[in-house]
Amino acid sequence: MISTTQRLLSLSTAILLATTAIAAAEPSAELIEAAKKEGMLTTVALPHDWCGYGDVIAAFKAKYPEIQVNELNPDAGSADEVEAVKANKDNKGPQAPDVVDVGLAFGPQMKAEGLLQPYKVSTWDEIPDSVKDAEGYWYGDYYGVMSFLVNKDLVANAPKDWADLLKPEYAGQVALAGDPRASNQAILGVLAAGLAKGAKSGKEAGEAGLAYFAELNKAGNFVPVIGKSGTLAQGSTPIVVAWDYNALGWAKTLNGNPPTEVVVPASGVLAGVYVQGISAYAPHPNAAKLWMEHLYSDEGQLGWLKGFCHPTRFNAMVKAGKVPQELIDALPPAAAYEKAYFPTLEEVDANKAAVTGAWDSVVGANVQ
Repeated sequence: MISTTQRLLSLSTAILLATTAIAAAEPSAELIEAAKKEGMLTTVALPHDWCGYGDVIAAFKAKYPEIQVNELNPDAGSADEVEAVKANKDNKGPQAPDVVDVGLAFGPQMKAEGLLQPYKVSTWDEIPDSVKDAEGYWYGDYYGVMSFLVNKDLVANAPKDWADLLKPEYAGQVALAGDPRASNQAILGVLAAGLAKGAKSGKEAGEAGLAYFAELNKAGNFVPVIGKSGTLAQGSTPIVVAWDYNALGWAKTLNGNPPTEVVVPASGVLAGVYVQGISAYAPHPNAAKLWMEHLYSDEGQLGWLKGFCHPTRFNAMVKAGKVPQELIDALPPAAAYEKAYFPTLEEVDANKAAVTGAWDSVVGANVQ
């Protein structure tokens, strides 16, 4: 039987490594021309300070100025993206998303519901098999680990682990970076808390995480506000549970005002993978495919890395000497990721069902 440690090492290696050589493929002239004729790409839920998306979008615009990028609801969660596609099945107007970037559990869900169309990018072989649909309906793009972003002006002693957040000194200070009934980031934040309590990943950890947040809420430490850089700086959410790349990106944007600290907890270190997909009802399918080619090119992957995300082609590009050392050095030390747990798709699905189904009844905090 394969040990848990071996399984984790194998899965984490799969997430990081791409075993084939770096491809030099470029999108075809035909695809570029077809996308230019469509003249628009509609995205959804892509905040500019999430994973470096601001620069990634700007690079796409500079490369293809004939294509207008229509950005819908930047602060939406994964569930909102699913609903946006559903609600606009028969709508070819500007409210219909062409592409989605959603948590791992949402990719198979959207495929099963007929909401995605398949497309394999030129660098397809470099995306690990464990984080892509074999038929090309969805594919992993980047990952990060759950962390705490701390406002050092308001928090004298930064928490080092999940258990610390229950201490009286953190009263009215702890927030999730999303609504745990709809946001993949928040849903997995609950899973991480459950793992820290020693629960088995999946439904068990989801339920343990709900119990943890119920205790946090009862203690008066949980703030039912969606945490982000602005709320952290204003002091309404001095501690935000968020992906490390969001925390690092927000800290960079705040530029020391206020001073911040990003903490990868000592336990419950959870890695989360996000995936890309093209709407089955995309009004601009060729622009959507061109966007995917951009994201999975060397330029796109480095754009995510500049936003503190580990892109899916990371190791293959490092091996080819295409990753500047300063981008690697800007990430937390490799040791911070050694305990990272990569949940299986089944575990992610089971946790999602547990959290979204019982947050209101168990925790009772209306996050908004």
